[in-house]
Amino acid sequence: MKKTPTNKMPLAPALLRGLEILEDLHRQEEHQSVSAIAERLRLPANSTLRLLATLETKGYVERDSDSLKYRLTRKPASLALTGVREQSLLEAALPLMRELRDATGETVLLSIIEHGTGIVLEEIQSLHVFRFVCNPGAYHALHAAAPAKAILAAMPKVDRNRLLDGYAFTKFTASTITDRKAFETELLRGVKKGYWEDHAEEFDGICCVAAPVFNRIGYPIAAITVTGPLSRMTAREMAKDGALVAECAKAVSRRMGYGLMGEESRGMEKERLP
Repeated sequence: MKKTPTNKMPLAPALLRGLEILEDLHRQEEHQSVSAIAERLRLPANSTLRLLATLETKGYVERDSDSLKYRLTRKPASLALTGVREQSLLEAALPLMRELRDATGETVLLSIIEHGTGIVLEEIQSLHVFRFVCNPGAYHALHAAAPAKAILAAMPKVDRNRLLDGYAFTKFTASTITDRKAFETELLRGVKKGYWEDHAEEFDGICCVAAPVFNRIGYPIAAITVTGPLSRMTAREMAKDGALVAECAKAVSRRMGYGLMGEESRGMEKERLP
């Protein structure tokens, strides 16, 4: 959900075009040529090349030495990680994510919520030949992705309402939840299970289970997700993987210091969904 700027200060056109290029590259699955980017954004080719060169210098994009085409780097995701002020999150999570991937065989993701949307920070790819691939820096919707559900359900009510009040429940697939009340019920269902599910709600044929990661004061800072194709993610498998992802998230939370400040953590617990 975009907000209209409240100030009337003049904008910086070059910066706006640079941000448009970053957003365009984020939407593409493959390296992109200068001409293709310029055509989509209706920008002069020379200006596009200069902007890309500037973004490359700052580490936001990289150019393939053979094709000379560009793609987004992981730097935007690393900025998001800095934004949540949990510098040790990746260090704490990655070894346990690899163990979870080995136990389930499916792709494992680490995600956060930042600026009103879900963002993938890291991925451990599935062991299967046919697998779900999600590059770090990818976005996911708050209402249609298991990791966002897990984080939202664990948030204090005031923070959850701040994100959901006025939120557009866009329909992506036939399974997408498009009603705020139904979504709240879905969050409660996950609380009872200890993990949250995505039944092909954002992408057809892709299912997920996720659980939240807490920091030392008991605030949800991320989610661990197991994701795979519908053909393998049966109800039985999702229940099994859900229990495993919940244990993994608890282990990562302990590494982040959760449970060491008992009174503060218990206080945060009272503010969550029942």
